[in-house]
Amino acid sequence: MAIPLRSEAEIVKLREACKLASDVLVMIEPYVKEGISTGELDRICHDYMVNVQKTIPACLGYHGFPKSTCISLNEVVCHGIPSDIKLLKQGDIVNIDVTVIKDGYFGDNSKMYIVGETNVRSKKLCEVAQEALYQGIRTVKPGMRLREIGKAVQKYTESHGFSVVREYCGHGVGTEFHCDPQVLHYYADDGGVILQPGMVFTIEPMINAGKKEVRLMGDGWTVKTKDRSHSAQYEHQLVVTETGCEVMTIRDEEIAEGRIQRIMVNI
Repeated sequence: MAIPLRSEAEIVKLREACKLASDVLVMIEPYVKEGISTGELDRICHDYMVNVQKTIPACLGYHGFPKSTCISLNEVVCHGIPSDIKLLKQGDIVNIDVTVIKDGYFGDNSKMYIVGETNVRSKKLCEVAQEALYQGIRTVKPGMRLREIGKAVQKYTESHGFSVVREYCGHGVGTEFHCDPQVLHYYADDGGVILQPGMVFTIEPMINAGKKEVRLMGDGWTVKTKDRSHSAQYEHQLVVTETGCEVMTIRDEEIAEGRIQRIMVNI
């Protein structure tokens, strides 16, 4: 497994791409409301990326994906295709996944939005999914085994009665959308990978309210929970540092909450 170690010059470029990617998630939040279509949300994101940021939407055309963002509602685990037919309704939980390319470098992140008020379990699901991501981030430091990330995510998630999807994982990212390492969100063999400064990857646990099993729909992209329970996901892109990690896609709202910081000292 050849895992790239990014130079400081590359990390500067990645920081810029990641800030732009996180800005899209902040920009779109006021539009996530009852009655809007997921297709319209995608168009707003696309226009912002292309015309305001001057970035390239990485999802558009990737292995044939037809839209600029992935928007996944309720029982959709990931890779939901935006549609003008699908309108948001009160109580929906929505994941918007945005990846931009700026000067050849990728920034990748996602977060959950709740339309109005939702039920107690779905709200708790979103909270646990976010904290599960943070639990993974807090483990990251040089010299540790990669699988410790998944161990932390799984332990926290299952302690709250939810399950971790196995089929999809975090990934290396830089001048390519996906590369090594594969970052599993449960405790499993990692091939002996030891984290080193300069490694850049995402952590993006997909957490189900019911069982962990999923099914791929006929469009070849949309993934749903097999038992139709709701699913939630948060994603950050980070780089391993000498003392922990830098969360490159962090948003101001998260810093204000105090649960994670841009520079995480985990040693």
